[in-house]
Amino acid sequence: MRTFILASASPARLKLLAQAGIAATTVVSGVDESVVQAGDAGTLAGTLAGMKARAVLPAVAGTDALVLGCDSVLGFDGEILGKPESAAAATARWQAMRGRSGVLYTGHCLLDAATGAAAEEVVATTVHFADPDDDEIAAYVATGEPLEVAGSFTIDGRGGAFVAGIEGDHTNVVGLSVPTLRLLLARLGVPIVSLWDA
Repeated sequence: MRTFILASASPARLKLLAQAGIAATTVVSGVDESVVQAGDAGTLAGTLAGMKARAVLPAVAGTDALVLGCDSVLGFDGEILGKPESAAAATARWQAMRGRSGVLYTGHCLLDAATGAAAEEVVATTVHFADPDDDEIAAYVATGEPLEVAGSFTIDGRGGAFVAGIEGDHTNVVGLSVPTLRLLLARLGVPIVSLWDA
């Protein structure tokens, strides 16, 4: 079985891979996301995913490893929303987002360390937010959860109570589109079933 490396510190992404039957090792890329600029959320997500994967690749070049870089960004009201810089920023975001919709973009970059081949894709999922009141928003922000994630929300944690619905792939909103990963692997000639652990 080939070595699979996730170039991300995200426990949610690692959990998605495990649930999909893929045993992955996490290697944090060290990419400084704050210096990267892009005109829109989708472009930014794709650029960051590629940077993360390519930053990790040299350490495993020439091996049988597959390296996956991912990054998620929320597009809302023409703005690009990554992780909020403070509790106050997360609160303001939620006050603006409640009862409305945004688009969560996740960039995926899969590299084959043996050949140098790459397969990349940005996946978009529309997220419809519920209408939590100010007390609910304050309680949610106080948990610290929205400070750690793009767009100030998770769908697989406490924030799931404040997501009214989605259009698109649920796993993409968690941080890694498993159906897209299957397609990227196929482009590199690797059936996803060949990575399933025992």
